[in-house]
Amino acid sequence: MHVDDAAPSALPGTATAAPGHSRQEPGWVRHAIAWHVYPLGAVGAEPLCPPGDPQDPDSPAGLVADEHRLARLVPWLDHLITLGANVLLLGPVFHSMSHGYDTVDYYHVDPRLGTNEDLKVLIDQAHARGIRVVLDGVFNHTGIEHPSFAGLAQSGPRSPEAGMYRLSWPEGSWAPGAAPSDYARFEGQEWLPELDHTSPDVVEMVSEVMEHWCALGVDGWRLDAAYAVPPAFWTQVLPRLRSRFPEVYVFGEVIHGDYAQVVTDSGMDSVTQYELWQAVWHGLAEENFYELDWCLGRHAHLLPVFVPVTFLGNHDTTRIASALGCRPGGARRLAHAVALLMTLPGTPVIYYGDEEGLEGVKEERLGGDDAVRPALPAEPWSRQPALPTGQRPGAEVEDLYRQLIALRRRLSWLHDAEVTTVHLDNRLLSLRLAPRAKEPGGQDAGTSPTSVVLALSLEEHEAWLPTRGAHTVLATDRQAPAPRAERDGVVLPPCGWAVLG
Repeated sequence: MHVDDAAPSALPGTATAAPGHSRQEPGWVRHAIAWHVYPLGAVGAEPLCPPGDPQDPDSPAGLVADEHRLARLVPWLDHLITLGANVLLLGPVFHSMSHGYDTVDYYHVDPRLGTNEDLKVLIDQAHARGIRVVLDGVFNHTGIEHPSFAGLAQSGPRSPEAGMYRLSWPEGSWAPGAAPSDYARFEGQEWLPELDHTSPDVVEMVSEVMEHWCALGVDGWRLDAAYAVPPAFWTQVLPRLRSRFPEVYVFGEVIHGDYAQVVTDSGMDSVTQYELWQAVWHGLAEENFYELDWCLGRHAHLLPVFVPVTFLGNHDTTRIASALGCRPGGARRLAHAVALLMTLPGTPVIYYGDEEGLEGVKEERLGGDDAVRPALPAEPWSRQPALPTGQRPGAEVEDLYRQLIALRRRLSWLHDAEVTTVHLDNRLLSLRLAPRAKEPGGQDAGTSPTSVVLALSLEEHEAWLPTRGAHTVLATDRQAPAPRAERDGVVLPPCGWAVLG
């Protein structure tokens, strides 16, 4: 069964543009391609933060801070440039208890990473290369050792800090030294007490933290666990932030739900597109392009409201190479996933190591994220020696990323392109992407096409796909036989793909 020339139709439950959301994302985001790194993993940090005052050079925390590990990321900024990325998305960098999402101090860098000066140097070095920097803001909860929560054992239920958390303290149950026991825990984890987002003190705290780091050069924020924070909270924080920093970009981690409504109600610029992430690897791994096409219909209905953040993996997921059962150098379906990421509308994010075809499986156990949060080598992969065969491990995958990123940067209208399904069956898919009708078709200079077709095949033999006359190959697998024009379409090699104009 197949469907030709079928445009995605309206779907039950999909949101349309809402009049309440008039915010336009900052102009620089249209050209953004982000490289997402988990700093604590990338620098090989200890699982737990050492005790003591990081400002005391003789304390365990002070000794590890003196290693200035965050500086190890500076050489990787040149890797971003070589790759074609222009945004550095940093995972949590603030002082925390363990994995970075249990914050102890929002104003100081985790000693396992170094010092505030190390972060400032990284930001300045990024800006010197034309790279924007986005931080990870964990504002749904803190760590249990955050002073505002840890101090409650002494300050008690009548202290201002008690109103910052979602807790109850039965009358007469407190005595000095008695910590609260009845408090909201993020996802049931007792070391992650949830903040009370109806508290003016929490509004003030979060506002001050975000403004503080923007004043030091931060260009944007990822809001961790935004799905757990009432959207109305952000309507009190973000206007104030943007009044000082109008070009700041703010997107939220949202997994399930009505993405467009969350953006509309919160005032965020965007949210993460987990539906598309799942549909891409399901569609490829299970040879079911119908699931992907259905998701693209929902995706299209988001674009009048906001442009989603798209990705193939992150610090919380199994790597795409492992999800597809691939290996570096022979990852044919991995190439299909990258082609989708770099041609579909969205703000694409590359998780560090994916561009090398790294593998890693997330496991539901203590330390189960370690495999997807590896340490980086001292030098970028492109500077490492080749194998005796003459090729560096991962070079083929990195070349694929470079090729497709270069195309996307040439065709900036892909950021919010209109997508039409030209052909669909289980193993074959062709999509036409074109500038949205409201935009001038010739906005990209030179001979750039005003529409492209992405053709994908999962067949183990040659396959013909209609392309509406698009015959010029703009990107394809350079290691496979070249696609060839035939009739009003293209013949792809086994498990082939191409972007045509």
